[in-house]
Amino acid sequence: MPEFKTLSLILPVRNEAGLILGQLQRLQSYREGGHEIIVVDGGSSDGTIALTEGLVDRCERCSAGRSTQMNQGAATARGDVLLFLHVDTRLPDAADKRVLEALSSQSGRWGWFDVRLSKPRLAFRIIASFMNWRSRLTRVSTGDQALFVERGLFREVGGFPELPLMEDIAISKLLRRQGMPARPSGLAITSSRRWEENGLVSTILLMWWLRFLYFMGVEPLRLRR
Repeated sequence: MPEFKTLSLILPVRNEAGLILGQLQRLQSYREGGHEIIVVDGGSSDGTIALTEGLVDRCERCSAGRSTQMNQGAATARGDVLLFLHVDTRLPDAADKRVLEALSSQSGRWGWFDVRLSKPRLAFRIIASFMNWRSRLTRVSTGDQALFVERGLFREVGGFPELPLMEDIAISKLLRRQGMPARPSGLAITSSRRWEENGLVSTILLMWWLRFLYFMGVEPLRLRR
């Protein structure tokens, strides 16, 4: 089993000026610990890129699309392990040690964090519990869960499939063929903004419906529309 020492934290962003600064400031302890931060911008027009100055190892630009952005970030990453992080997801304290320890002790090459939503209401706690239960049962991670994967394995499976939607599900299905995912301790805190903006029930039903259609073979481009 190879020894993992360093992480590359890869953040795909587009027009996230309201969140990027706070997220990067929280991540500086990982840079100080020898890890790297890579931001990949997908065409921001709100000053997102300027806010990364001095807070990242690299800020790259490419066409919009999370799969494209994350693959570009991974292509230049130097860390032993790639961790893909949404700008509105907070890692637990000492996430680097948690990830590296889980990979080592559980003999895994990929994995993700369980999550909780940022709002403390009971409904949001129930949603998070279902998300975590579903991921454990299916061995499929969502982008909110800070997917991490050993760099060599990421290249072996060909990276994220170039899809306009469901790229996290698609790569999870590729990775789970290579072995069981590692489960680090601690919870990532992901934003509840989409549920708040669009409504709890309607958001849940939409997500379930999209997943069902994807499972039934509907093209991701059509699902995105």
